[in-house]
Amino acid sequence: MERIKGLFTIKTKFEAFLVIYALALGAAERGVVYMQQYPGVGGHLLALACSGAVFMAGGKIIDALEYQRGI
Repeated sequence: MERIKGLFTIKTKFEAFLVIYALALGAAERGVVYMQQYPGVGGHLLALACSGAVFMAGGKIIDALEYQRGI
């Protein structure tokens, strides 16, 4: 079970940046869909919320990685 758990653990900053990149790709795609479904200001605000969520999650991932390593 520990070996499987190790596959889902972020250990390096490179892995963290890969995860953040994947989150950003998904959020950008979702933002495009929001702008198509809700034309106007509402769609733009939802797209902005998607990208803002990536910034917040990315910061937390980096902070947690540094905390885990004891930096």
